[in-house]
Amino acid sequence: MVSVTPNCITSILAAPSSDAADYVVQVVDLKNRGNDARKFLFLANDGSSKFPAMVPTEMSEDVISGKLQNLGLLRIKAYILSGSEKSRGIVPIKAEIVAPSLGYEIGASEKDEAVTNVISTSKPPIILQPKMEKNLNNSVVMSAAQIVQELRGNAAPAVRMGISRRVYPLVSLNPYQGNWTIKVRVTDKGPMRSFKNARGDGNVFNVELTDEDGTQIRASMFKEAADKFFPKLELGKVYYISKGSLRVANKQYATVKNDYEMTLHSTSEVEEALDEQTKIPELCYNLVKIEDLGPCVNGKELVDVIGVVQSVTGIVSIRRKLNNEEVPKRDIVIADESKKTVTVSLWSDMASNEGEKLMNMVDESPIVLVKKLRVSDYQGVSLSANSGSILQVNPDIPEAHKLRSWFMSEGKDAQMISAGVNLPGGGTRSGSRSMFSDRKFITDIVQSTVGEGKPEYFNVRGYISFIKPEQAMWYLACQTCNKKVTEDLGSSKFWCEGCQKSYEECNRRYILTVKFADFSAEGWISAFNEQAEVILGHPADKLAEIRSQDGEMKAYSDELKKAVWVPYVLRVSVVQSEYMNEKRQRITVRSISSVNWEEESKYLLEQITKMKSGAS
Repeated sequence: MVSVTPNCITSILAAPSSDAADYVVQVVDLKNRGNDARKFLFLANDGSSKFPAMVPTEMSEDVISGKLQNLGLLRIKAYILSGSEKSRGIVPIKAEIVAPSLGYEIGASEKDEAVTNVISTSKPPIILQPKMEKNLNNSVVMSAAQIVQELRGNAAPAVRMGISRRVYPLVSLNPYQGNWTIKVRVTDKGPMRSFKNARGDGNVFNVELTDEDGTQIRASMFKEAADKFFPKLELGKVYYISKGSLRVANKQYATVKNDYEMTLHSTSEVEEALDEQTKIPELCYNLVKIEDLGPCVNGKELVDVIGVVQSVTGIVSIRRKLNNEEVPKRDIVIADESKKTVTVSLWSDMASNEGEKLMNMVDESPIVLVKKLRVSDYQGVSLSANSGSILQVNPDIPEAHKLRSWFMSEGKDAQMISAGVNLPGGGTRSGSRSMFSDRKFITDIVQSTVGEGKPEYFNVRGYISFIKPEQAMWYLACQTCNKKVTEDLGSSKFWCEGCQKSYEECNRRYILTVKFADFSAEGWISAFNEQAEVILGHPADKLAEIRSQDGEMKAYSDELKKAVWVPYVLRVSVVQSEYMNEKRQRITVRSISSVNWEEESKYLLEQITKMKSGAS
């Protein structure tokens, strides 16, 4: 009777890789890897110890069909250990099924075995059976692909190509390996760039490669390799690649989640794979919900988002300080099921091309998927595209279909709020403690030297002490781009200079000025629409309605009184400007949050402790 190889886990851990192994292990705790229904993990059991392992990609069908079962036996013929010391796992490169489920776990104590037997007697293990179709004669019908798959069995892709090397998953690669071959799709390709440094000059370009498991890696080519492979590597095509090298990735410039990055040389081999185009995903993404963007603010990692387009602004030109060059810019506002919105800034060709396309179809509320966005703390949280960003309109993916269904059923009538409203300090990676970074008193902020040269940002806790009731606290805004509109008295329509269109209706948006105070001083600050809505408790249209229907202004004044002497933590920007040869300081609310008194008390106790230790 075939059983496991005793103490083989120890032997595997002693040799991080092997092309000539012969270890039989029991498959224990077989389960899906995350949410992917075609990737599986298990614990390799040798009777005395267990170790995490991954089912080879080519054997996923065996799990689904029921050939490879939980508590069954698997022979590992070639493997590699992947991951760090703390989270290593066995990645079998070549394996075969030895036996189906034994019904019990090898090496379990008699007590555990009795329990296992009782469970297996009362409820047999679930075994996935292959889906078969029958014709009119009641005989099994198999597709050509199923027949070919059955004939080929578990042959490695390299064998099918007629070459001697096996195809390795990207997750198994490391800088210390020698010969390897990978099968990957080019999911992103950058432009050819020129460089000049102390070692000479030349060309360079980068690609992002994705394998069958969805693992990605960034590959760079320099000089001769760049000239050789730039015309050969085409976006969306699948290739077999070998004879490259790996090094530890520079996280500062990383565009994919991988500990390593690849370099292809002029001696590297690249061959297009014409046989299996559909097995590797064409687009890989790791979506972040809009409400979860706060912890990503000012981080090094880029994010992918999906949302329904709420508005698109007209295109504007921004002058770069570096070279005084004008660059096109356009903002879009998107929302998702969290009922939060965020502004995405598009630049250069993306602003002109994809942005113009979105402008023309904004009334249809298109869904956009945008990859590789930087997250900043402007307006609490905002997103900005870069040269490597990818934008897809109405992508054919499950997340887009789900979002469309939500929007049509309830989202189009839902009240949306900005994701940055409750993120003082921009929601830095310190989480809830971010509201205590850059904390200042108002007396520190209103100094005449603060904000000179460039804007400065602070957090401040205090109260709205006064709201001038007669101020013009809103303006008529375009429903598409939020810019100011002018009313055509002849046609009763509203003209938007940004969109170059007339509209039947418009919205009011706040431009509110209030006095903000703490124990040290008070100062005038400006708050725009999202932040002003939090302060006043109503959209501008609603407050305007109250004001117009209130002859004696009592109800309107009562609403303003409700808004004062409420404690807030504000994230503000301070900048100095000059008007008619007179310097003026402008303080603007970037985000607003109610005070968490428990966290505030902890912060004050920390400050008291620091003061005492400093005094001693």
